[in-house]
Amino acid sequence: MHMASLGDIGLAAAINILSAFAFLLAFAILRIQPINDRVYFPKWYLKGLRSSPLQAGVFVSKFVNLDFKSYIKFLSWMPAALQMPEPELIDHAGLDSAVYLRIYLLGLKIFFPIAILAFSVMVPVNWTNSTLERSNLTYSSIDKLSISNIPTGSNRFWTHLVMAYAFTFWTCYILKREYQIVATMRLHFLASERRRPDQFTVLVRNVPPDPDESVDELVEHFFLVNHPDHYLTHQVVYNAKNLSSLVSKKKKRQNWLDYYELKYSRNQSTRPTKKTGFLGLWGSSVDAIDFYTDEIKRLSEEIELEEQKVMKNSKYIMPAAFVSFRTRWGAAVCAQTQQSRNPTIWLTEWAPEPRDVYWDNMAIPYVSLTIRRLIIAVAFFFLTFFFMIPIAFVQSLANIEGIEKAAPFLKSFIEMSFIKSFIQGFLPGIALKIFLIFLPTILMIMSKFEGFISVSALERRAATRYYIFQFINVFLGSIITGTAFQQLDKFIHQSANEIPKTIGVSIPMKATFFITYIMVDGWAGCAGEILRLKPLIFYHLKNFFLVKTEKDREEAMDPGTFGFNTGEPQIQLYFLLGLVYAVVTPFLLPFILVFFALAYVVYRHQIINVYNQEYESAAAFWPDVHGRIIFALVISQLLLMGLLSTKEAANSTPLLITLPVLTIWFHLYCKGRYEPAFVKHPLQEAMMKDTLERAREPKYNLKEFLQNAYIHPVFKGDEDSDSEVMSEKWEEQEPVLVQTKRQSRKNTPLPSKHSGSLSS
Repeated sequence: MHMASLGDIGLAAAINILSAFAFLLAFAILRIQPINDRVYFPKWYLKGLRSSPLQAGVFVSKFVNLDFKSYIKFLSWMPAALQMPEPELIDHAGLDSAVYLRIYLLGLKIFFPIAILAFSVMVPVNWTNSTLERSNLTYSSIDKLSISNIPTGSNRFWTHLVMAYAFTFWTCYILKREYQIVATMRLHFLASERRRPDQFTVLVRNVPPDPDESVDELVEHFFLVNHPDHYLTHQVVYNAKNLSSLVSKKKKRQNWLDYYELKYSRNQSTRPTKKTGFLGLWGSSVDAIDFYTDEIKRLSEEIELEEQKVMKNSKYIMPAAFVSFRTRWGAAVCAQTQQSRNPTIWLTEWAPEPRDVYWDNMAIPYVSLTIRRLIIAVAFFFLTFFFMIPIAFVQSLANIEGIEKAAPFLKSFIEMSFIKSFIQGFLPGIALKIFLIFLPTILMIMSKFEGFISVSALERRAATRYYIFQFINVFLGSIITGTAFQQLDKFIHQSANEIPKTIGVSIPMKATFFITYIMVDGWAGCAGEILRLKPLIFYHLKNFFLVKTEKDREEAMDPGTFGFNTGEPQIQLYFLLGLVYAVVTPFLLPFILVFFALAYVVYRHQIINVYNQEYESAAAFWPDVHGRIIFALVISQLLLMGLLSTKEAANSTPLLITLPVLTIWFHLYCKGRYEPAFVKHPLQEAMMKDTLERAREPKYNLKEFLQNAYIHPVFKGDEDSDSEVMSEKWEEQEPVLVQTKRQSRKNTPLPSKHSGSLSS
C-alpha cells in the first residue's frame, strides 16, 4: 500500500500553475509592447478603431513600452475582459462569439453547485471508510475520496444513487434554461439585425436539365411562374475552381515579387536571384524580379482566358442558383416548402450568408453527395479505430534498433546514454503527437469532401467527428488499455450488459491521469492560447520580409477565429469528465472548474481584442452543444450503473435504469421545443421585419443591395486588378428582355427577363 498520489498531483499542479503563470506573465509583458500591438489587438485595427503606436514618440518607445506603471498592472487585462456587457459584445463580435462564451459559463453553472454538493456529501461518505486500508491493493489518497473506498454491498451506495439523480436533474434544468435563453437570443438577433443578403436569399439545387433553356433562363422562368409576387433576382452558380486556383497562384507570386522588390530596395548593389527548380533549391539561377514579373503576366493572361471560358461555356454553369426575393417572408416560404411534384428536383434551403459560402463545394453535383458521405463515414470509422496501426509502424521505425539498422554509422553516437534516453523517451510519442496536431485538418478535409456548402456547416461536422474521436481514443482509450482496435475486438466479443461494467470498473483508477490531463491540456493550453506565439512570430517575419504598405501590414495580421471545429470538442471532453467523475471521484471537479473559469476569461479577452469571426451563423451550433452534453450525461449514468453492479449494490442499481430514459426523454422534449428556432424561420417574424422596414424605408432599392451579393469572390473587385476587370464585365453582362425558348409559353405569364433586368 502507498499514499503518494495527492503529493504527485500537488507537484503536477504546481508545475502546471507555474507554467500557466509564466505564459500569462509573458503575455502581459508582450501585449503592452508597441511593436506587438497588431498581434494582440488585431480586431480593433480591422474595425478601424485603433491606430499604430509605432507612428509617434521617441524612437525607442516606438518599439518598447517605457511606461513602468503599466508593468505593475500586468493582470489588468483580466477585469478588462469581463467589463464589456453581453449586448455590446454581440454588437462588437457577433452572436456566434457571444454564445460560444456561454458554453464556458454553462460549465461553471453546472459544475459549481455539483462540486459543493459532492464535497459536502459524497467526500465524507467515501472518506469515512477503511475498505482500501484493509485491502492489499495499491491505492492513492485520491482513491480514498472516491467510490472505491466504499465496501462491496454497502448501503452507502444509496448516497451515490441519490446524488446521481440530483446531478442529472440539476444539469437538465440548467441545459433547458440555457437552450431557452440561446433560442431567444437567436430570434432577437435575427429580428433586430440590420439587413443581410441571406435573409432574402434561397439556395436552389438540382435544377433539372432542359433541352430548350439554359439553367439561367430556366431558374428565372420557374420562379416567375411559381413565386410571381416575391421573386426579385437570381445568380447562377459557376464552377470557378480552376479560375480560383489561378487567382490564388497569382497572389502567391505577387507576394514573392513584393519580397524581392523590398529586398532590392534595401540593397540596390545586387539584383536578387532565385533558382527555378523544385522549391527554389536547385535549377538555373535567374533574376528573381524579372522571373516573378513574367510569371504574374503569364498568370494574368491565363486568368483572362479562363474567365472567358467560365462566363461563356454552359458546361461551367452548375444546376444551382442563389434566388433572392423582395421580402424575407417570400424567402422563408420558398426555403421551407417543396417546390415541385418531384421531391428530388428544385430543392431549396436557406442560403448561407455570403461570407459563409464555401465556394469550392458549390461545384460538386448534388447527386454525388450521398455517395461522398458514405465514403467518408467508412473512412472515419477506420481512422478512429485503426489510427494506431500506422503510428505504431512509424514508432517501430523510430526505435533504437531500427535507426542502427538503417544507419549503422550512427551506432556509436546513438549508444551514448543521453542520446539513447532521449530517443527512447521522445521519439515514440512524436509520431502520435504529429498525428494529433494534423487530426483537425484531416477531419476538415473529410468534411469538405462530403460537400457541405458553408464554412459553418463544415466546422460543425468536423467538430462532431473530433468529439467522437476524442471520446473513443482519449476517454475510452485512456480508461481501457490497448488500442482502439483491441477495444473494439473486446466489445464485439462481450455481451452488451458487460460493456458498462468493463469501463465502469476502470474509471476510478484513471482519475489521477485525467486530473493531470486537465491541468496540462486545459490550464496550460488556455495560457498558451492567449500568448499567441505562432501568430506573433509569423507577424514579425512577414512584417520584416513582405510588408511595404499599411495594407500589407494589415494582411500580415492573423487574428484567427475561436475555431469551433477544435475548441468545442475539447470543452465537451471536460463536460464528459466532469459528469462521469462527479459521483465516482468528486476530487476531479475543482480542476474542471478552474479550467472553465480561466478559459472563460481568456477567450472573452481573445474575442474582444483578437479573433475576427469569418462568418455569422446566429448560434446555429447550439443544438450540437446541447446534444453532446446530453450524450455525456447518459454515458455517465450507464458507466455508474456498470460500476455499481460490480459492487453488489443490488438494491440501488435497478433504480438507475430510469435515469438514462428520463434524460433521453428530456432531450427529445428540448429538441421539439427549442430546436426549430435554429433550423426554421417563423413567417410571423419575417412579416414583422418586412413591415417595419417598408414603413421606415419605402423607397429602398433592394435589387441593388442583392444584385452582386452572391457572385463568386473571383469575380468581385477586391484588391486584384484582374478581379476589377472581371467585376466590370459582369456588370456589363446584365442582359435585356429575353423571350423564352420553350415551344409553349403557357407556363410563363410574363415575357421572360434575366435577373439583372427586373425592377425592384
